[in-house]
Amino acid sequence: MGTVINTVAVIMGGCFGLLLKKSMPDRFVNVYFQAIGLFTLILGIQMALLMTNPFIVVLSLVAGALTGEALRLEERTAALSGKIKARMKIGNERFTEGFITATLMFCMGSMSVIGAIEEGLGRTSDLLLTKSLMDGCSALLLAPAFGVGVVFAALPVLVYQGGISLIVYFFASDIPQPYVDAITAVGGVLLMGLAFNLLKIKQLKIMNLLPALAFVCLFLYVSNKLF
Repeated sequence: MGTVINTVAVIMGGCFGLLLKKSMPDRFVNVYFQAIGLFTLILGIQMALLMTNPFIVVLSLVAGALTGEALRLEERTAALSGKIKARMKIGNERFTEGFITATLMFCMGSMSVIGAIEEGLGRTSDLLLTKSLMDGCSALLLAPAFGVGVVFAALPVLVYQGGISLIVYFFASDIPQPYVDAITAVGGVLLMGLAFNLLKIKQLKIMNLLPALAFVCLFLYVSNKLF
């Protein structure tokens, strides 16, 4: 239920944010957008500081980037977003940017992983309920800048957190903390890259880096077995 409530919170927060956007002048939206970028940068740095094995993180990012580029994840995501916009007749030009930004912010934190693990183990949903409140407020703040793409980010939240909970429920008794920290550190690096995009410092293909989240678990597992 924690993931379901989290999903609903994102949808409700995003919808209220869209109503707020209608009464917000463009000059306020631009400044507001810069504030979101700075916040994302600080959040990414905070998460990346959990890095305990820089070599594995760097190796994972490189492997993830090469894999993502080979699979053309950035292009495929943009194409999928375009199809959704066309099918639902959405005219917001920042739909893809809003969808990617909100998805990364809602899914990359340690609260997503730890909360989903706790719920999968049948312990408690308290952490995900707390995250639901935070994500709902974040969606409320993001939607005026990015539009309806923020609302659609509820789907990755449902799939990502729900998927982790189901995997833990059926196949695992627990997930060691070093894996959670490694995923969080890589997620922090991705958020820092996202912040560069938001602040228009450098346009990076963040979606192509997403496979790094899987590689960091694989490399950490191999490292623990060998050493």
